[in-house]
Amino acid sequence: MDDPDPLVRARAANAWCAWEDAVLSLEPSARPRPYSDRPPAAMLALVRICAHHAAHGAWLEEGVPLRHAGRLADLPGVLIHGPSTSAARSTAGELARAWPDAELLLDNHSEHQGSDVKREWLAGALDMFARQ
Repeated sequence: MDDPDPLVRARAANAWCAWEDAVLSLEPSARPRPYSDRPPAAMLALVRICAHHAAHGAWLEEGVPLRHAGRLADLPGVLIHGPSTSAARSTAGELARAWPDAELLLDNHSEHQGSDVKREWLAGALDMFARQ
């Protein structure tokens, strides 16, 4: 994504989004081309952010969130996880156990793009935090 040639960057962004679209197309509720349907500038921005995030380990050393989750004591949290998200379900469980005031909600029916259940849980969590 750092190539000086804008055509190279555009081809890379298109390939990335085509791959994402292919993965999501396996879901029963998938809409066609959720990534590739974006305007070119938005597609390029999305891919640059994702690539940078992945290349830099989410800016964290391996294991840091779990090792330091105890520091979140007294801070409420809601972890919402489904079967097809990129992080393993076991990792979500480990984080919930290490974070004293976190609640783990597991949606067994949603896919990567989410579900009505996940959206309801997210809205509920945001409402709860807004009231605090």
